[in-house]
Amino acid sequence: MIILGIDPGIADTGYGIIETGKGVNYQCLTYGSIVTPAKMPLPERLMLLHQQLTEIIVKYKPQLVCVEDLFFAKNAKTAMIVGQARGVILLTCQLNKLQIASLTPMQIKQAVSTYGGADKKQIQRMVMLILNLKEIPKPDDAADALAAAIAGVGLRY
Repeated sequence: MIILGIDPGIADTGYGIIETGKGVNYQCLTYGSIVTPAKMPLPERLMLLHQQLTEIIVKYKPQLVCVEDLFFAKNAKTAMIVGQARGVILLTCQLNKLQIASLTPMQIKQAVSTYGGADKKQIQRMVMLILNLKEIPKPDDAADALAAAIAGVGLRY
């Protein structure tokens, strides 16, 4: 099964694609970040996100997409903008007829490290170990997206 993990953002949307076989075999196919220029108008940034995510989906043909839920405690303006990016992500996945799972940060942390309070560095190190990578994936958004994909392994759709 091919699983696409996504860490939503407007400036950077992390993505990570893994393939799983029977048992606990994980293979990292690719990871990275979709970057939209800060000076670009928001509608154009959202369109760029849609276009680039569509290209990734068409190329790798995932069966499941795991999208991290948003968590913002303070900045409502940022939350609204990132929420729009997350909406574009969900719509793009739906248009491509993909199964979609929304996962909280705690669910992702528990799946990767067995501890819902794990910090970012712990999660990054676990992603590197689980996927047998030579180094911690960069940027951070991509590591978070790979963690979301790993969390999707246990889901049944």
